[in-house]
Amino acid sequence: MFNRLFKRKRDKRVLVFGLDCASPHLIFDQFHAELPNFARLMSGGTWGELESSTPCITVPAWSSMMTSRDAGVLGIYGFRNRADYSYQNMVTADSTHIHQPRLWDILGEAGKQCTVLSVPQTYPVQPINGTMLSCFLTPNTQAMFTYPAIFKNQVLNLVPDYAFDVKDFRTDDKARLHQNLLALRDKQFRVFKYAVQHTEWDFLMHVDIALDRIHHGFWRYHDPQHRLHDPNSPFVNVIRDYYRLLDSQLGEILSLLDDQTVVLVVSDHGVKRMDGGICINEWLWREGWLHLNNPPPQGMLTPFEKLDVDWSKTRAWSSGGYYARIFLNVAGREPQGIIPNHDYTRVRDELADAIRQIRGTNDELLHHHIIRPQDVYRQVNGVAPDLLVYFGDLHWRAIGSLGHGAHYTLENDTGADDANHDTQGMFILYDPQTTGQGCVVGENLLNIAPTILNLMNVKIPADMQGKIIGA
Repeated sequence: MFNRLFKRKRDKRVLVFGLDCASPHLIFDQFHAELPNFARLMSGGTWGELESSTPCITVPAWSSMMTSRDAGVLGIYGFRNRADYSYQNMVTADSTHIHQPRLWDILGEAGKQCTVLSVPQTYPVQPINGTMLSCFLTPNTQAMFTYPAIFKNQVLNLVPDYAFDVKDFRTDDKARLHQNLLALRDKQFRVFKYAVQHTEWDFLMHVDIALDRIHHGFWRYHDPQHRLHDPNSPFVNVIRDYYRLLDSQLGEILSLLDDQTVVLVVSDHGVKRMDGGICINEWLWREGWLHLNNPPPQGMLTPFEKLDVDWSKTRAWSSGGYYARIFLNVAGREPQGIIPNHDYTRVRDELADAIRQIRGTNDELLHHHIIRPQDVYRQVNGVAPDLLVYFGDLHWRAIGSLGHGAHYTLENDTGADDANHDTQGMFILYDPQTTGQGCVVGENLLNIAPTILNLMNVKIPADMQGKIIGA
């Protein structure tokens, strides 16, 4: 018993408060004076912007953060990925698709106890040295969503109607959405606070997904530059109030910690207003890259999966989302590929040059960031897109459906959505035993895992891609 107490006193513990989609601008600047607990950590800690993964989206960003491996090494390029080079086989990237050890796996091997709550890509749950509660991918409370299994009973005794997400955050019923998100936050925070007090942990991590949903659902009311902004809306302070709620809850958690616990507040990506969508498959069809046997009439919006594609003539197609993933139909790779291997690079560059010229609603030039996987990843595993595209500096999303009658739209085809993601998230690292460095620049989310391992005196694997923050 004495040895255990001595170890606890000597070794640092680390608590991570993950905020999906948290904006550095809002926490560090606009709302700073209203967030005393965030401000307190900043004043004594190290903080700054945190470059997200490529692509800058929840899946794979949190897994890149926890493995210190980029999306190419992980072989995960979004929430849904091509399982093979067929045309229709798309799979959801859940925990079974992560083949690299995550932070809690490494800590567990070193004998550290871990509690992991609501971290994206943790469903289905996997055994760890400690306690796990799975993420928004969990279908419902009938599923096995905890490890060990007995923790499920503790969660449901504490919160019988526990929730993993809201069912529909792309809705026009904003009042209902707001209430559901506040209820979600309350349920998850009660479990978070309980776990801090009642589970054995050296490392504890909790991620709040509701902040991401708040941004997507209410950004128009917050941002005066949003084309749908209404300063007189009853929802004008929803985002501000939610950050204040998070700050209050952070204060409650801080009050439970001792001076041997390092606190890290971190987000996986940031947020930007959404101006509209580029109908990428509609553009590919109109420009002769995609061929359809029976194109849908204007006004009949048709998901790509339901289109009658003539693959014998098609050179390219795309998946929609907050960014575009564009695939080429390559001979010998796809079942009906028509682009010769020797012509692949030329055709890809031709398509990239053409995409750069896609204009907005008023025929204005937009800044499109086009990414070739081989240029940004250490390795390219799995079935990667041939190109990834951030439209309009991420103020425009990619629309996968056809039938819009134009290559752009002001309406999202998957429901009301006000915001896109930004490439810069944020972090605040506070060690009560050490004076921080203040604001630092140039940090990447790949640096989070090695930083935590260093704090906890655990050897950093040589193949991790990140470095220690501030080093």
